[in-house]
Amino acid sequence: MLVQELARKSILILGFGVEGQATYDFLREKWPTKPLWIADQRTIGQFSDEVVRKLASDPAITLNFGPNYLGVLDPEQCEVIVKTPGIPASLERIANARKAGCVLTSHSQIFLSNYPRQKIIGVTGTKGKSTTTSLIYQMLRRAGLQAELAGNIGRPPLSRIAHVSRGTYFVHEFSSHQLAEIHSSPHIAVLLNIVPEHLDYYSSFAEYVSAKENITRFQQSGDFLVFNADYPIPSEIAGRTRAALRPFSTKAKVRPGCYIDGENIVWSTSDVDERVITISDIPLAGRFNVQNVMAAVAAAYLCGVRRQAIREAVKEFRALPHRLELVGTYDGVTFYDDSIATVPEATLAALDALGPRVQTLIVGGHERNQDFAELGARIPSNIKTVILFPSTCQQI
Repeated sequence: MLVQELARKSILILGFGVEGQATYDFLREKWPTKPLWIADQRTIGQFSDEVVRKLASDPAITLNFGPNYLGVLDPEQCEVIVKTPGIPASLERIANARKAGCVLTSHSQIFLSNYPRQKIIGVTGTKGKSTTTSLIYQMLRRAGLQAELAGNIGRPPLSRIAHVSRGTYFVHEFSSHQLAEIHSSPHIAVLLNIVPEHLDYYSSFAEYVSAKENITRFQQSGDFLVFNADYPIPSEIAGRTRAALRPFSTKAKVRPGCYIDGENIVWSTSDVDERVITISDIPLAGRFNVQNVMAAVAAAYLCGVRRQAIREAVKEFRALPHRLELVGTYDGVTFYDDSIATVPEATLAALDALGPRVQTLIVGGHERNQDFAELGARIPSNIKTVILFPSTCQQI
C-alpha cells in the first residue's frame, strides 16, 4: 500500500511490539496529527515507561489494550489494519473485519510498496536466514556499498527509509509470518531450504511453505531468485517463479549460479567460472554454513560485489548468537549454544558439524508440533547423555 493511499484512510496498528512501534513512528513522522488506533493484547502497564510516555503525549491516538484488543476491528474506525506478524490473520474477528471491507496490510508490505525494489534483497528459509542475511550485508559493506540490515535480525525497515539515500540496499530477513500477507516480492529473493516449522501457528506444512513462497511469488522476469537446488521444495518453488534463476548447489555444477569445485566455492555465469573462496577459509562450522555462504555469494555478485570484498567479509565473519555459538569451557567440558535450532534437522546438522567429540545433548522446549522420529533414530552413538526439557521431552 502506497503512502499516499494511507494518507486518506483511517488506520489501526494491530500489535504494538517492535514492528508495531516502528510503524507508529513512521506514520507519525508523516502525519503528526492524523488520528490512529492502536490495539494490543497486553495492558498499558506491560509496556516500557518510554513507550507509555510517548503514547500519553499523543492526543490523536485511540488505544485498545488488553484481552479484548480485537474488539476495535470495525471498518468504520479502521479502513486499514497494519497487522503485526505474530497475530494470525485467520482469527475470526480479523477475517470478519476483512469481509466487512477492512484492508489488511503489514509493516513489510508498506516497506515493499514504498522503497525502490531494485535495492531490496529478501532472505527466507527455515534455518540459516539470519546468518545469510548478515553475510550479504557484510559483503555489500565491505565492497563500499551503502546497506541496511533489516527485518528479523535488523531494525524494522520503515524506521530507516526516511534516513538513508534511495541508493541504499536493504538486506531484509523475512520470516514466514512477515511474508504471509505480502503482495510484493523483493528484487533479489534468496530462498534457503524449507522444513516443517511453526506448525503450532500454521494449519499445515503446506500453508507454511506457501507463506515462504511469497518471497518470489510476485517477482517478474527482471528479478532474481537465488535458491538452494540441493533440496526439493526450493527447487519446486523455483519451477513456478517468473524470476531469473540463480541456483546454488553443493552437489551439482550449476550455471549460472554457485557450486562447489573441490574445496572451492565457484560463481558461474553463462561464459565464466570464477573461484571465489576456499571452504577452509569459512570460519563457521558445518556444511549448512557452506550453503549459507554460497547463497550470500550469489546475492552479492548480483549486486556487483566482487571476489576480494566477498573473501574479506567471509573471513571476518563470526557465528551469530545462539547459532552453534561457542560459549566456553568449564571444568573440562566445552559448551555450544545452538538454541536457535528449533527443528530436528538443525540439531542433526549441528551434531554432524561438531563431530564425535559431542557427548551430551540438551534438547526439548516449546511444542511446535514437530516429528522427532528421525531425530531419535539418527542421534549418533557418541552421545552418552540426553537432557530433556518440557513440553516436548516425553515425545522426544
